[in-house]
Amino acid sequence: MPLPTDQSVLKLSQDLIQQFETIFGEHPGFRPAHAKGIMLTGSFTPAASARSLSRAPHLQRGSTPVTVRFSNSTGIPLLPDNDPIANPRGLAIRFHLGEHVHTDIVSHSTDGFPTRTGEEFLEFLRAAAASAQSTSSPSPIEEYVASHPKALEFVKTPKPAPSSFARESYFGVTAMRFTNEQGASRFGRYRIVPEAGIDHLDDTTLMGKSATYLFDELGDRLASGPVKFRVFGQLANDGDTVDDATIHWPEDRETLELGTLELTAPVPNNSDEQQRIIFDPIPRVDGIEPSADPLLELRAAIYLISGRRRRAAARM
Repeated sequence: MPLPTDQSVLKLSQDLIQQFETIFGEHPGFRPAHAKGIMLTGSFTPAASARSLSRAPHLQRGSTPVTVRFSNSTGIPLLPDNDPIANPRGLAIRFHLGEHVHTDIVSHSTDGFPTRTGEEFLEFLRAAAASAQSTSSPSPIEEYVASHPKALEFVKTPKPAPSSFARESYFGVTAMRFTNEQGASRFGRYRIVPEAGIDHLDDTTLMGKSATYLFDELGDRLASGPVKFRVFGQLANDGDTVDDATIHWPEDRETLELGTLELTAPVPNNSDEQQRIIFDPIPRVDGIEPSADPLLELRAAIYLISGRRRRAAARM
């Protein structure tokens, strides 16, 4: 994927990466956010209903190989799984469409985002960093969320820890434009739901868990069978806002099943492959296009810049 030509986007991307490092420290070879993760292999089988929404190849074929990455939040590679700041958890999916041809989904376990733009997100992160050493009241982050209702809503949204990566739901933050063979288009956001059911831990139970409980549990679970998720698209109605990740669509919006993920094994050479792979929040495939959400190009640039740095660190 190419870097954006807009120099302001590149500068903002670099500023955000630097701000993550200010908060979490510099960890060469790791992502500035969602640093601790594990990758699995498997396949995606589309639902019959998927064809009505999009002509994208992985929604037309019998099945498509996938690589997925589960992760904890923050840029701290050794963050304990039972630390509250490890939420929201992440799930990235790569659909392998051919040799060096792919499309991705990037999602996390909280439905929504604290800011509409990258500039606002940088302000949010700077306020959070300043609050770590602040003794004043209100703190910088308290002042920020007081003047940004959507950020306050995101901060207050419960973010419970799952009992397993395989028992958590995940949400695409930004909307995509899906187009079918007949040329009809609708906007939608991904929702990824565990077949085993959603299961969260209370605080007492979480504190009794080990620092690697999610990663250990996933290995044990795979030993007894595949991990499965159903992938859905929540579809916007005419008039719904499709370029703002802070705005939720009503729950009565149509939800269309797109298919099933079946994950069967860890990726060999997991650490090396995590350093190499660069997920892309922009789909770059016929039948699925990005919306005008301003976060998309920025996120793609951050992933690419940090990914190139990660690969360079791996070669040192």
